[in-house]
Amino acid sequence: MSKNIKWIICFVIILGNFLGMLDSTTVQLALYPISQGLNITLNKVQWVIIAYMLVLTVFLPFFGKLGDIFPKNKIYASGFLLFALGAFLNTTASNFNLLILYRIVEALGASIMLANGPASIATLFRGEDRGKALGLNASFVAIGGMCGPALGGMMIHYFGWRTIFLPSVPISIIGGILSYKLIPSFIPNKKFKFDYKGFIYFSIALFALLLAISEGHHWGWKSVKIIILGIMALIFGGLFYFRDKKINYPMINFKMFHIKAFTFGNFAVMTSYITMFTNAILLPLFLQQIMKYNAFITGLLVLPYSIASSIVAPFAGGYSGKHGSRILTLIGPIIYIISLLIFSTFDTNTKMWEVIFASIVMGIGNGCFQSPSNNAIITSVKKSELGIASGILSLARNLGNILGVAITITLFESFYHKFYNLGLEIAFLKAYHLTMSIGIIFGLTCLICSFIAYKPHDEN
Repeated sequence: MSKNIKWIICFVIILGNFLGMLDSTTVQLALYPISQGLNITLNKVQWVIIAYMLVLTVFLPFFGKLGDIFPKNKIYASGFLLFALGAFLNTTASNFNLLILYRIVEALGASIMLANGPASIATLFRGEDRGKALGLNASFVAIGGMCGPALGGMMIHYFGWRTIFLPSVPISIIGGILSYKLIPSFIPNKKFKFDYKGFIYFSIALFALLLAISEGHHWGWKSVKIIILGIMALIFGGLFYFRDKKINYPMINFKMFHIKAFTFGNFAVMTSYITMFTNAILLPLFLQQIMKYNAFITGLLVLPYSIASSIVAPFAGGYSGKHGSRILTLIGPIIYIISLLIFSTFDTNTKMWEVIFASIVMGIGNGCFQSPSNNAIITSVKKSELGIASGILSLARNLGNILGVAITITLFESFYHKFYNLGLEIAFLKAYHLTMSIGIIFGLTCLICSFIAYKPHDEN
C-alpha cells in the first residue's frame, strides 16, 4: 500500500472522531432551544446528551471486540452509516422520546468508530508516522470543537435546532463509502472472548447510577425509586467488579489500578470533565436565557474556549514529553478553578468581553491539562497493556462527560426550584452561581488527584 493511500485512509478514520466532537459541541449549545421546542424541562433535556454518551461509553468495549472478528472496512463503514441514520432521524423527531431513541442510534454509530479508530490507525502506521497520525487526529477533534458552536449557533438561529444534525448526514455517508472501499479488510481474529455478562452488569449499574443522580431531587433522595436504583447500582456494580477480577478476558482489567499514576490519573481526568461541563452546559443557557443573546451570538461567545484549548494543547503536549506531566497537570486544574470563580460572578451586567475572557481562561486550563495527563496515564503502564489503558482512559473521559451533565443539570434544577419564589431571573442567577461553586469543588478534587498521581519521582 502506498504512503499516500495510507494518509487518505487515516483521514477517513479521523473523520469519525471529527463528527463526534462536532455533534457533541452543537448539541450542548442546542439544549435550551430543544427544551423550548419540545416543551420539556432542563432535567429531561439533559438526557439528549446523557443517553448519547451512556450508549457510546457502554458499547466501546463490545464494538472494540467486534473489530477483532469482523473486517475493519465493514465495521467502520457501518459506524458511519449508523451515525448518518441517527443524525437524519434526529431532524424528524416529533417528541422527546423519539429524539432520545434516534440519539441512541447515532451513539451506536459513534461508538463503533471511536472503538475501532485507534486500532485502524495503529495497523496502518509505525513509528514516527503513527505519532503524526495520532497528532492529526487530535487536531481534527479540536477543529470539530471549534466548528460546532459557531456552525450550530448559526443554524439554530436561522433554521431551528433540528438542522444542527444535517451537516453530519452527507459527511457520514461519504465516510462510510470511503471506509468500505479504502480501509483494508484485515484478517479477523476468530478466537476471541467477550465478557457479555460483565457488559450487562456494567450497563445496568451505570444506568441506575445516572438515573438516580438526575432524578433524585424530583423523586426525593429518600424515595423508594432512588433507593431501588442505588441498590441496583451497588449490586450490579459489585457483580461486575468481582466477575472481571476473576476471569482472564475482563472488560476492564482492574489489576492496572494498582498503579497509582494510572488510578489517580484517571480520576483526575474524570473530575476534570465534570468540572468543565459545569460551565459547558450552563454558559449557553445563561447567555440565551439571561443575556438574551441569540443562538448564533452564543455560539461565537463559546468559541474562544475551543480556540484557546487547541492552541495551548500542542505546546503542553510537547512540554510534558520533555519535562514530564506533573507541573501542567497541577496548573490545569488551578486554571479551571480560576475560570469558574470568574463565571460565578456573572450577572445581567456581564459584558461580552468578560464572557470571552473567562472562556479563554477555561480553554487554557483544558489545553494545559488534557494532553499531559493522557500522556502520563498511558506511559504509566506496560507496552503490552497500552490498548487496555487507552480504553480505560476513554471510559474515564466519557464517564466524566456523562456525570458532568447529570450532576450539573441536577444541581442547577435543585437550586433553581429552591429560589423560584424570588423570581425567574434571580432564581436562575443564584442557581448558576451555586452550581459553579460545586464545580470548583470538583476542580479541587482534580487538583488533589493530580498531585497524588504524579509525584516528582514518578515523572517519565
